[in-house]
Amino acid sequence: MKYNVKCVLVDDEPMAREILTSYIDKIPNLELIKSCKNAAEVLVFMQDNTADVYFLDINMPEITGLSLAKIISKKAQIIFTTAYRDYAVEGFDLQVADYLLKPISFDRFLQAVEKVKPIKKEEESNQFIFVRADRKMVKIDFNSILYIESLSDYVKIYTPETTFITRETISNLEEQLPQNIFLRIHRSYIVSLHQIISYTNEFIEIQQKALPISRGYKERVLQKLARL
Repeated sequence: MKYNVKCVLVDDEPMAREILTSYIDKIPNLELIKSCKNAAEVLVFMQDNTADVYFLDINMPEITGLSLAKIISKKAQIIFTTAYRDYAVEGFDLQVADYLLKPISFDRFLQAVEKVKPIKKEEESNQFIFVRADRKMVKIDFNSILYIESLSDYVKIYTPETTFITRETISNLEEQLPQNIFLRIHRSYIVSLHQIISYTNEFIEIQQKALPISRGYKERVLQKLARL
């Protein structure tokens, strides 16, 4: 894998989460950004965050994995993890990437992860984005972006030459950006990894501008930066 695949674990069993976490740690560039014990935690996470693939248990209390998958499937790929064979048909009806039956071996887990690669490659083939600014669609090269700042329903995209203001949410814009170049560090900030001059546990410096790393993003951000 030449890009980071952001993944989320969803399972009400601590041991199951522990096993899958150990598997994820063994695969380069497969990045665990959230581990959830129920669907409610996932729905809160999705309000301000995105992921590429969800490892999703089916048999969970209150909101089942099948119900949750119908919400997630429009935004990310799904790999079901379950101890029950009976759900296989329903799972594939939702066009999930794979269906893993517990106990899950590492080899079988690796096979499932490989299935998310083709879509990711296609998403990252472009090296630019078009945004609406000044009543026209403006092309902005990824390499020219310094960082992005949220202003509620608007975002500012900073480049060395100018700043573009477009009516868009930062979460929607994040979904369009390649994750091997950009990193969300705060509800209000996305930075270009190529433009980072220095960083601490609290801030990232880009062109003499100190951008805050929020508490909710800190662990993932520091893990990501440590791998660069």
